[in-house]
Order: sequence, then C-alpha cells, then structure tokens
Amino acid sequence: MRISRSAIILASGSLLLSACGGVMRPKADLAASQVTTIGVNSYLWRASLDALSFMPLVQTDSAGGVIVTDWYVNPQSPGERIKLTISILDQDLRADALRVAGSREISQNGQWVAAPLRAATVQKMEAIILTKARDLRRTAISG
Repeated sequence: MRISRSAIILASGSLLLSACGGVMRPKADLAASQVTTIGVNSYLWRASLDALSFMPLVQTDSAGGVIVTDWYVNPQSPGERIKLTISILDQDLRADALRVAGSREISQNGQWVAAPLRAATVQKMEAIILTKARDLRRTAISG
C-alpha cells in the first residue's frame, strides 16, 4: 500500500508540474517574426533598386542589404558586359554606408574574358544611388 501511495503522489506531482509549464511559457518574439522591415537604410535600398532597374537582378537581400545583378550587356557596346554588387552597410543615410563593387568582361574570339572595371563606373553608380536616396528622403520629409 505504501508503494502505490508514493506512486500516486509522484504521478500527481508530475501532472501538476507539467500543467504549470503552460503558464510559464515565454511570449513569442513579435519583432523576430516581422519580415516586412529591412535591416538597412530604406532610402539607400530603394535608390539602389531604382538605379539598377535596367539590369537583371540575381539576388536581393533587404535584411543583409545586398543586391547582386546578373551580367548586363549595354546595347551600345555589345562586346563588353558588367555585373554589380551593391552593399548597404548601415541604417543611416551616409556615403560610407554604401559600397559598390563590380566585374567587367570583354568578348574576345567569342569568349568572355575578365577585364578591369573602371573606377569611374563604380564612383558614378555610387553617386547616382546617393543622389536618388537623398531625393527620396527630401520628398518623404517635405511631403
């Protein structure tokens, strides 16, 4: 009789403890489940997408702030193509929060061969994106 009484007490105790577990559960982290927010400056993000709208995109990651284009061939110079990677590094609208990197290839004997990308190309793209981002911010503040 003693063993069965101890077993009943242990069983009822474990049932009570398991019932308490439901009350003590942590609440869901709503911020972690929100996928509509982006982790980088929204003006730089939108300006980058706008500036690259003529190029095919391979990857866009708004949380990480990375945009990668596919190879783009300018109709005026079909013998060369470029590929760009835009990185937005901060939530602030600053020039150092933007990094543009790229690759260039030229066609030689029907094959694409790596060629240096002009520094002016990267600088021009950065300037275009920063100008668009500032315009977007100005419009949002005054509008």
